[in-house]
Amino acid sequence: MLFCPTCANILLIARNDMGQNEWACSTCPYHFPIQKQMTSRTKLKRKEVDDVMGGEESWKNVDSTDAPCPKCENPKAYFMQLQIRSADEPMTTFYRCTNSTCSHQWKEG
Repeated sequence: MLFCPTCANILLIARNDMGQNEWACSTCPYHFPIQKQMTSRTKLKRKEVDDVMGGEESWKNVDSTDAPCPKCENPKAYFMQLQIRSADEPMTTFYRCTNSTCSHQWKEG
């Protein structure tokens, strides 16, 4: 992506009168002939994602209930309730499968 040095708008590829490609600004008369192939690649660094639920520490000392896991059909699950929306909305219940090999998490509400 290139920008016009005159007005700072994005440059578009257009053909000039001689049939050659050029960078052209759509708002001002700036034109720049393309004489060679231009490529560049930038790898973006992904940011670290924080566990908003608090990670493994938040699931310690929670109660369990009869809620079947949608992934492995285990009949019991740990649960906790959090107020994630406004105060006039009901609380959201988060579940985690008690099966240690599954540990699937889901929410309700």
